[in-house]
Amino acid sequence: MWLVRNCPPCRPTTSKVRAANSRYVYNFSTTTRRFALTTQEVATDSRSLVTRLKNLFLGTAIGASLILGYLYITDTRAGVHQWIVVPSIRWFYDDAEDAHEAGTKALKALHEFGLHPRERGSEDKGGDLTVEVFGHTLRNPIGISAGIDKHAEIPTALLALGPSVVEVGGATPHPQDGNPKPRVFRLPSQRALINRYGLNSDGADSMAMRLRQRVREYAYAMGFGMDEAAEQRILDGEAGVPPGSLVDGKLMAVQIAKNKFTPDDDIEAIKNDYVYCVGALARYADIIVVNVSSPNTPGLRDLQRKEPLRNILTAVVEAAKRIHRKTSPAVMVKVSPDEDSEEQVAGIVDAVWASGVDGVIVGNTTKRRHDLIPEGHTLPYREAAALLEQGGYSGPQLFERTVSLVKRYRRLLDEGLNANSAMYSGLPKSSKSLESKPIKASVEQTSTAPAPGTSTADKIEATVQRDRANLKHATPEAEAESKSQPLLRLPARNSPSSPATHSASDSPALSSSSHLDQLSPSDRDTPSSATPSPASYSSPKSSLSPLSSLSTTPPQSALSSSSAVKPKVIFCTGGITNGKQLLEVQQAGAQLGMIYTHLVYGGVGVISRMKAEMREEISRQKKI
Repeated sequence: MWLVRNCPPCRPTTSKVRAANSRYVYNFSTTTRRFALTTQEVATDSRSLVTRLKNLFLGTAIGASLILGYLYITDTRAGVHQWIVVPSIRWFYDDAEDAHEAGTKALKALHEFGLHPRERGSEDKGGDLTVEVFGHTLRNPIGISAGIDKHAEIPTALLALGPSVVEVGGATPHPQDGNPKPRVFRLPSQRALINRYGLNSDGADSMAMRLRQRVREYAYAMGFGMDEAAEQRILDGEAGVPPGSLVDGKLMAVQIAKNKFTPDDDIEAIKNDYVYCVGALARYADIIVVNVSSPNTPGLRDLQRKEPLRNILTAVVEAAKRIHRKTSPAVMVKVSPDEDSEEQVAGIVDAVWASGVDGVIVGNTTKRRHDLIPEGHTLPYREAAALLEQGGYSGPQLFERTVSLVKRYRRLLDEGLNANSAMYSGLPKSSKSLESKPIKASVEQTSTAPAPGTSTADKIEATVQRDRANLKHATPEAEAESKSQPLLRLPARNSPSSPATHSASDSPALSSSSHLDQLSPSDRDTPSSATPSPASYSSPKSSLSPLSSLSTTPPQSALSSSSAVKPKVIFCTGGITNGKQLLEVQQAGAQLGMIYTHLVYGGVGVISRMKAEMREEISRQKKI
């Protein structure tokens, strides 16, 4: 034992024992560390999974909130537009015109990024509010009046709010600043405005460039290209949408006016102003609106007298027919609510029928101040001072006057329809008395008419006998009388003896012009005195003349075509604030009601609310 213990080879050294012990201890500690690391990794992975789930949930919530917020903010029905946006703009901008410009710029910027308010849903597709206007089926009877978009900067954004018609302008041939500022005043307690803008305009050429760019961008988006040929294809209707609005079931109107510095007593210069605007803008419009009723341009309302108005409207109608487009825009005249005497209204109606204008926009701002404020109501000092400002007043107080005026225009326009229909069909104006007295059959016709139930051979024989009885004998007197009767001249291409080739200028077969050619000059209804020749059209700017877009072929007279005897369309504007009132103006005879002041105070959602009110009122009336 001693030897074993003390034998150096057999005796373990202290260092070896320590090393063995250390190895044992090391291995034990390594296992413990590995276990500890595994536990930490599991805990870390658990925390990482929870974090990932939290991040996923948070990201989903943020994304859903952004999407829902986008859908809410861009929906015209959102209450934020009425209760937050409008009051905020009015609070930030004390001047009403500055607030208007800020709203226009904001809507334009939002539209560029696709964040603009729009009417969501498909309620209009039900067709319960549709109305026929100028051969188009419009989705609803609501329009936006000129003044909201004076320079045609946001027509697409306005159309997205839900109206069927948007009127831009007014545009003048030359740019003009309008009246000095301040020129717009609020009356919040009455939800009314007073303005004296004075037709501030960038000019017809500037507006035409914006509208041209709009058409070309639409052509590019539809795959037509972006050049002049693509533009022409859109204007000619190849995209299947109206060339002005570029939206199915909607129309865009462009308002035109004369320059302030054009002499009021020079009717030819005034006509040239309007015709120049037609040449520049009519290609991009579905409706041309002739403004002769602004109260803020000196001498403009004097143009509503019968003779000046007839001359101006005739020139505009003829210029609109010459534009380089397959379909010409409709022409309407905007008349003042202050020219309301029986003589004034009758004179305007006569001018409308004589010129061939397609319709009338009844109403504009009023210069009158009586009967505007409810009895016993005291205005705040600032509003009382604003009421004394010069300019045109617009607000809910004008509604009753607007409805009354619409009824009068509808009655007189319909009377003119009957008179012109009788004239066009060759009957005297007293056709009503003729209609009440049925024409009796002649003795020959009654005696030789076949009795019902007879055979075919008997009927033929009876017809032959009737014709023999009615035909005159071929005497020299009868032949002379026959030669004196006017004959209907067939166009050359319908004659068997005519050559097969014909020029493009040939009249269509059996057109109204072929009938007029047979009449004596005294019987033809062509207002030559009011028809300016193409050579008489002068351009305010020699460098760029939009009149080059007009065809040189003179149009037919208004009364020489069947379009002259179609019922005239009436739009109305003035004090409309809800759906029930829209139904009232329709019952009074207007096809469409237009809003301006109500949109300023109510925000972008007023049109959606008005349509909902119309549907509610229609449902209520059906239940009664």
